[in-house]
Amino acid sequence: MAGSIVAGVLAPHPPHLVYAENPPQNEPRAECGWEPLRWGYERLRRDLESIDYDAIIVLSPHWQTYVGHHFLGVPHFKSLSVDPVFPNLFRFHYELDVDVELARAIAAEGRERGLVTKMMENPDFRVDYGTIVSCHLTRPEWDKPIVAISSCRSAAYYSVDVMAEQARALADATKAAIAASGKRVVLLASNSLSHRHFTTEADVPEDMSREHIMHHGQYLWDMRAIDLLRRGKTQQFIDEMPEFTEQAISETDAGALSWMLHALDMPSYAAELYAYGTVIGTGNAVMGWFPGGAQ
Repeated sequence: MAGSIVAGVLAPHPPHLVYAENPPQNEPRAECGWEPLRWGYERLRRDLESIDYDAIIVLSPHWQTYVGHHFLGVPHFKSLSVDPVFPNLFRFHYELDVDVELARAIAAEGRERGLVTKMMENPDFRVDYGTIVSCHLTRPEWDKPIVAISSCRSAAYYSVDVMAEQARALADATKAAIAASGKRVVLLASNSLSHRHFTTEADVPEDMSREHIMHHGQYLWDMRAIDLLRRGKTQQFIDEMPEFTEQAISETDAGALSWMLHALDMPSYAAELYAYGTVIGTGNAVMGWFPGGAQ
């Protein structure tokens, strides 16, 4: 039986959300914080519990490469992930399994489509915090193997059109490898929406009286993006993405959301919005797409 994508998730990765949950893997402790986003992830997890799936594929902007897309290529990783921006909030002891077979298959399919792909086979490689946060908030049991893909992009190296072409090619490679594998897979686009954030931090990071969007223009762009995706206007969203990325300083420049939406065949059905909220001024939405039908 051919494999399939059973869900796609816009899975933002603010480390603050893990910090606020106080999981045993994270060293810092919090009182509370960012409940709407955390509760949105809880609702997502309940929907995913009703779906049988074998692996998670995640593309994170915080594993940034300039020569090709890289894939984790070691079956098991165990180490400490530290957020370089907020080490006071995120020092996370992770242990995860990698579906190396599926990772190699996607990399090979990518090369067939003209992409440069490489396997990261250094067992001492430290997995980036974006990958860790999105995977943990989606599946905190860590009982599913992952495929982690780097974000190959930089406006200094590639034009917007070239990066869009790469996202489409990577999506096609992902679909082909999944189909050949016979596995059922969940895709995670690990990114925020608007991404201009504060340059100072509250004395108590989880002080929600200090939390708000950086500026009104970002909020308007976030609402525009969410509205299009909730109405199944995926192609229109993709067409407007370059302006959205520029005007809202959006993390969509990493290519993860474009990759996932193309892998889902540009869904014309409505995305499920689980939550929207701000983290240090950035706009974050937890959203889900279910090809087999909304949950």
